[in-house]
Amino acid sequence: MSAMYLVLISVVVFIIAYATYGAFLAKKWGIDIKRKTPAHTLNDGVDYMPAKAPVLLGHHFSSIAGAGPIVGPIGAAIFGWVPVFLWILIGSVFFGGVHDMGALFASVRHDGKSLGEVIGTNMGTAGKKLFNVFSWLTLLLVVAAFTNIVANTFVSVPEAATASVLFIAVAIGFGIFVYRKGVSLTVGSVVGVALLLLCIWIGQQYPIALSKESWMFILLGYIFVASVTPVWILLQPRDYLNSFLLYAMLIGGLIGIFISNPTLELDAMTGFTVDGKWLFPMLFVTVACGAISGFHSLVGSGTTSKQLDSEKDIKLVGYGSMLIEGVLAVIALITVAYITKEKAAEFASPIATFSSGLGNFMSSFGLPVQVGTSFTALAISAFALTSLDTATRLARFIFQEAFSSEKATVSPGTKFITNRYVATGITVAVGGGLAFKGWEQIWPIFGSANQLLSAIALLALGIWLKAIGKEYRMATIPMFFMFAVTMVALYQLIMANLTNYILLFFSVALFILAIILIVQSIKAFKNIKPLEKEQKAS
Repeated sequence: MSAMYLVLISVVVFIIAYATYGAFLAKKWGIDIKRKTPAHTLNDGVDYMPAKAPVLLGHHFSSIAGAGPIVGPIGAAIFGWVPVFLWILIGSVFFGGVHDMGALFASVRHDGKSLGEVIGTNMGTAGKKLFNVFSWLTLLLVVAAFTNIVANTFVSVPEAATASVLFIAVAIGFGIFVYRKGVSLTVGSVVGVALLLLCIWIGQQYPIALSKESWMFILLGYIFVASVTPVWILLQPRDYLNSFLLYAMLIGGLIGIFISNPTLELDAMTGFTVDGKWLFPMLFVTVACGAISGFHSLVGSGTTSKQLDSEKDIKLVGYGSMLIEGVLAVIALITVAYITKEKAAEFASPIATFSSGLGNFMSSFGLPVQVGTSFTALAISAFALTSLDTATRLARFIFQEAFSSEKATVSPGTKFITNRYVATGITVAVGGGLAFKGWEQIWPIFGSANQLLSAIALLALGIWLKAIGKEYRMATIPMFFMFAVTMVALYQLIMANLTNYILLFFSVALFILAIILIVQSIKAFKNIKPLEKEQKAS
């Protein structure tokens, strides 16, 4: 079968879904384009600050993309391309799109606070604390893992290291000129993209070669600074400019697939049990970012909600970004599905498979294979870095919320622990310690933790929507499925790791957390009085 059909089907399905189901969600939930967002009402010039739709789309998309939609589909391809493709389509439209858009919307209506605040309002303080602890621990794992991933990439591709460092300087300049000097976004974008290309060229000429440990220390210092600086000077402009790399990679891959028209060599379906892994739940745990990912809810309710200029942008940024990521996941699937099993064995990692595949596709329109492969690897490293510093800022937000007080008089201890420099320092110190030692031991549980987070996010959304008298079943139906996936996956992890005490501890803890939240949610659904909650929420 021609891989071109997979691209055509996915693009058509996603366009129709955006125009119909996305609009349906916006109407049913009562998105109000006249309502002021927290970016305006709470504008502090540091975390809360309105961003134009293209800029915010770039930030959000860059933050949620990373390596997830690439690694997941390639890893799940052991079950065949049909189940992976179907899950990407169905998941993006009815699971991930609802999850991402809903998390952003709920956070905007709760002053840009995290989903922990939404849970606290509707399920009580205990639920909020459990969610915040779980979210913070999950983000620590993200910080530890991506610090290693980016450091390894910089060591193996020093050209990417040079380009990434220069990207940061370009982003700062973009932020100053666009937000403080009055330069138009169009002019800034043209100049910024041109400078990005220059950075890539300089990187090829002057690669920075350092040890992995050196890069890890540098990265930890960078994410501390990135977490506490105003969003306009680094986060917004860097993510926006970096998004052009991903757009170029996507467009280049799509054009290359249409011209080269590769044939799918991978079996359509290999079986429900492969290498001891069951299709359910492993397919739905492995393919996360390409279909639904709990990390997205933290981004949407963390940094994105604080920068939303108007509620009319919720559909584009929340639902639209998920569908674009679905296209990226389909392309990733094609890069492994078009090669034979013997050829696939030559690649050391999913990233190498993806980079090589896109390099070959792009060669169909004249771009040298090595150039296309290197550009793809550079783009991936840029987005891994984006996910890293976004995760750090999100962890800081959640840490501050967890220790914040609503009392009129705040104690000196509370002021100290919720200070953004202190909260960031603690997050970076713990995440960094895990990065240098131990993160590999608990990494196998990340997939289950991430999908449990998505189920909890849908749970929070469903309860809140019912509380304000809105249609909520589009959130609760996928929620039940994701809880089922997570519980089965955690049970399998527990049984397979009885002698690995670290993994066993985390697996059991997450399993118990899920049970507690399910019980609390049942009580919350029964006790909700929609009219009272609607008045409070508005």
